[in-house]
Amino acid sequence: MKVARTVLNGESGSNAADLHTLIIMAIVNKDLIQSYIMTTAKYDFNVYEKRIIYRLVEMAQGELQGIKFADNCQKIEHDLFSCVNITMPIACLLNGEDDKNYARVKEALQSLQRKIFEYEDDEIWQSISIIALPYIRKRSSVLSFQVHPRVWDCILDFSKGFRKYELKAAMSFKSQFSMRFYELLSNQKTPLIYSIEQLKEMFCVADKYERINDFMRKVVEAAKKELDEVSPYTFEYTPLKTGRKITAIKFYPVYQPEHRDSDLEKHDLQKQTALSWSLAPEIRSYLKNSIEFSDKEIKNNLDLFISAQTLLPDFLNELAILKGKSREKKNPKGYIINAIKGKIKDRKKL
Repeated sequence: MKVARTVLNGESGSNAADLHTLIIMAIVNKDLIQSYIMTTAKYDFNVYEKRIIYRLVEMAQGELQGIKFADNCQKIEHDLFSCVNITMPIACLLNGEDDKNYARVKEALQSLQRKIFEYEDDEIWQSISIIALPYIRKRSSVLSFQVHPRVWDCILDFSKGFRKYELKAAMSFKSQFSMRFYELLSNQKTPLIYSIEQLKEMFCVADKYERINDFMRKVVEAAKKELDEVSPYTFEYTPLKTGRKITAIKFYPVYQPEHRDSDLEKHDLQKQTALSWSLAPEIRSYLKNSIEFSDKEIKNNLDLFISAQTLLPDFLNELAILKGKSREKKNPKGYIINAIKGKIKDRKKL
C-alpha cells in the first residue's frame, strides 16, 4: 500500500479543522478465496457495498494466512464478545473515483448496516446482519466498522466449497450483477444450471423484471457484456425452457487468458510446481488456525498433508468438510488424519 498525504480544502496551521488526509491506495492484485456460502448467498448489495465485502474477504484471508498488516490504517481486532472490529483506508473502496465529502462511502456503509446475508441449502438456513457501528475518521481518511462473528465465520467457512477470483478484476466492475456472475464462474470448469427463480432470489430481484426478456437483457446480457470486455472469466449460456417459457439457464464458463493477471498466472504455475515438495501457506494456516494443529503435529504429518494437497482436488475444501465432521469425534485430529489417509488411498485406485 502506498500512502500519500495531501492537504485538502484548507491552508495550514490555523485552518486545521479543514485539513483532511488523503490516502492514495493502488489495488495490489491477488487471488482471493471466497466461501461458497458467501458466493451463493441472497443479497442485493450495490457496487460500493460489494467492494467493502471484497476488502473484508481480503483481510480475513490475510489473517488466516498469518499476514501482519503494516500500519494502523488497516487492522483487525477481535473483542471479548467475539465481534470483529475492522479498520481500512477509505481509498481502498474507490477505483479511481472522486468521492467528495465521502458521500459514496457513507451511503454504502449506511446501506450495508441495514442489510443482511441470507443463505439456505438442504441442511441450514441463516440470516445475518452484515456490519454495525460504521465510523469515519475524516482527518486520516480511514473507516471502521464491526462485523458479527457469524459473518466472519461465513467468510472463512469453506465446508460448502469456495471460489477463487482476482481482487483487481472484482473491484473494477461497474455492475453488481457482473460481480456476482464473476464470482459464480471464476475458475469453474463445468457448466452450471440455475433456474430463473434461483437467480432472482440470489440477486434479490424477485419483485423486479416480471418479463423474462427484461431479466435476460438487463441482468444476464448486461453482465456478460462487461465480463467479455475485462474479466478473466466470462460465460456463454443456453436458455432452458419448460414448454415455451424460459425457466432456467445453463452457463458455460469461458476462460479469457488475455484478461488474466500474468504475474498471478506465473505465481500459480510456480505454486503448482512447489506443491510437490512443500505445504501451501493457506493449507498450513488452516490446519493451524482453524483446526488447531500445533507446529509439531503439522511437521509429524507433513508428508501426508503434502501428498493430500497434490492428489486431492480442493484439499482446503476437504479439510473444511472434515473439520465439521470431526466435531462429534473423541479424537478430532486423529479422525482427520485417518480420513485423509483413506481419501489418498481411494484416489490412488483411480
